[in-house]
Amino acid sequence: IYMSHLTRRDALLRGGALAGFLPMVSACAPEKAKTATASEAVYTDGVRMAELIFKGEMTALEAVNAAIDRAEAVNPQINAIASKTYDMAREMAEFTPDGRLAGVPSFIKDLNDWKNTPTFYGSRAFKGYVAEQDAPISAAWRKAGIIPIGKSTSPEIGLTATTEPLVTGPTRNPWNTDHSTGGSSGGAGALVAARVVPFAHATDGGGSIRIPASCNGVFGLKPSRGRTYLSASQPPIEISVSNAETITVRDSVAVFRINQTTNYDDIGAISGPSTRRLKIGLMTEPANGSGVDAEVKAATEDVAQMCRDLGHEVVPFEIPKAFDYQGFIDQFILYWSAGAAEFAQQASQFAGKPMSTEILEPLTLYLASIYKNKQEDLPAAIAGLQAFEAVYDSWFADMDVLLTPTLPRLPFKIGEIGPNVDPEEHFAKVVDYASFTPLMNVSGAASMSVPLAWSSSGLPIGIMFSGKRGDDGMLYALAYELEQARPWVDKIPPVHA
Repeated sequence: IYMSHLTRRDALLRGGALAGFLPMVSACAPEKAKTATASEAVYTDGVRMAELIFKGEMTALEAVNAAIDRAEAVNPQINAIASKTYDMAREMAEFTPDGRLAGVPSFIKDLNDWKNTPTFYGSRAFKGYVAEQDAPISAAWRKAGIIPIGKSTSPEIGLTATTEPLVTGPTRNPWNTDHSTGGSSGGAGALVAARVVPFAHATDGGGSIRIPASCNGVFGLKPSRGRTYLSASQPPIEISVSNAETITVRDSVAVFRINQTTNYDDIGAISGPSTRRLKIGLMTEPANGSGVDAEVKAATEDVAQMCRDLGHEVVPFEIPKAFDYQGFIDQFILYWSAGAAEFAQQASQFAGKPMSTEILEPLTLYLASIYKNKQEDLPAAIAGLQAFEAVYDSWFADMDVLLTPTLPRLPFKIGEIGPNVDPEEHFAKVVDYASFTPLMNVSGAASMSVPLAWSSSGLPIGIMFSGKRGDDGMLYALAYELEQARPWVDKIPPVHA
């Protein structure tokens, strides 16, 4: 889930020489990633690939062509590419650019502009739109030397927790193509899980990095508010942030450093587990009272025990009864709907057609109608959401990290929350499905989904660890430890390159 205001963003990010970045290639990466060679690029993470290119052991063009071959082999089954930029990528790769991840192939999410490339925003309304310049986050990736070979699929303006837009059709889960990849970074999650590229750009405004990470069995960290790029015209509450879907933790760290503002760089010092033992609060039930699947609960409790075995203290946690969760959700939905209404207006203006199902999906129109009917309540909703960060922080008075499922259920089947479902029913299912993730968007907190469990049917179950705003480094150190304790790099879905 991701809400975007179609505004240009300030490029407040900086790159850096790869030579200064290589110390991060630590012993913390899984063995296969450490020992991979140029001929094994399909199993090589982005940091390792950049190192091979930097040392001349493979060329950027070889890396790009191999990724294109993988994309062509896999995409007919998963439909995760919104548009292809193969020729442009090959041109870029002819002369390896400078940067921390120079020559590494990837994808940009279809909600962000890449110069001279179509951006659909997951919508039929924007067919024919070609970006005249990079979005700031794209400019940061270009400066880092990353080479996109295409745009990954997203639902219409990222409004839902599945990736089944009418403009490109449903994106399918590589673990079971009858199931959803989650959303809104569903294309990114599927492409990374299928080993097409080592990482792919992703955004998170209500769970859109973490939900696809859970559905596709990959790693995804949502950065704290203010750690990554800032809007040129900031909304009242900045709930959306950028990072990536990755296989290895160190790739996520690498992309985080590229995305972050110039105010920070302490993440660069984190290249492995910390000796610090944490106090972890365990919550297996969502605050809406709808419960979780038995397999999801059992997986979460199993990971809690693993944390205890690693020396961390794990204690039960419940959201205080005094917290009005339903009131919070109502405020969040209204704020979310304001974004949908803004997008619907922009889509109508671009297409030169009225706001209708001819150019917009039923869910977008439904959310826009919620805003139209309740817009006088928006100032109070914004005030309530702005006050939530202090409430959320108070929950951490006696713990360091909150451990929960990422999602209460296994991935939906394709069509269960697709664009042809009644929009009111569709959104009710989404609100229930994304019952853990929005808390961290509104509070601005760091939060990550870690691929630590799989269901009996072979579908991934992401486990979510969340801190407060600014706890990104603490979570990354924990992620390195979890990656060592229960490696997932060899967990490869049936549909893969």
